[in-house]
Amino acid sequence: MSKELEQFDIFDARMNPIGTAPRPEVHKQGYWHQTFQCWIVMMPVPGDSANIRQTVTEPELLFQMRHPGKDTFPSLLDISCAGHLLAGERVEEGVRELAEELGVEIAFERLRPCGVFQEEQRISPVLIDREFCHVFVLPYDQPLEQYKLQEDEVTGLYRIPLSDVRELAQGRLGTITADGVEPDERQRLAPVQRQFTQGDFVPHSAAYYDLVLNTIEQIMS
Repeated sequence: MSKELEQFDIFDARMNPIGTAPRPEVHKQGYWHQTFQCWIVMMPVPGDSANIRQTVTEPELLFQMRHPGKDTFPSLLDISCAGHLLAGERVEEGVRELAEELGVEIAFERLRPCGVFQEEQRISPVLIDREFCHVFVLPYDQPLEQYKLQEDEVTGLYRIPLSDVRELAQGRLGTITADGVEPDERQRLAPVQRQFTQGDFVPHSAAYYDLVLNTIEQIMS
């Protein structure tokens, strides 16, 4: 289905349903709608030198690079996997986004819920994004080269230590170096190392990041 034809359930600010609307109208009118958001976290694993995670001393979050053709926040780093819930969809059905964007087939029960975060962002003078974000964390230690990126959605995948994510959330991020993968000329994922600044990330509030990081801390404890 074309994104222009997608229908979303829409809500008032208290999350009471008020009907449905097509995707372009939702952002143009600033209607509240629902999204599924999943952060993949790579946990440090003890082991010998053959273990791909043995050099990692703290958890890392995976950030995706949004495709330059996206209608919101093109070419910026954002949540590992995220997407809108279509009209009539349940939150559990959001796992389809993991399969579509990253090639990760996973049961909903594997996800750790962070909660629902109400987020409002003005994208442009004529577009405003108001979302009820159903946020989850997925501990998952697959090598980056084994992901399957959706070509028209994701152009790269990068792992960033939690300490750097905290600096980002608190507005103290300067330039960071991140390891990741990007498609090569044959569309195979190849290792890369990139430098990013705060302006390279989709803006999220400190409260949003606290929601995610607190859940990860609970997983670690």
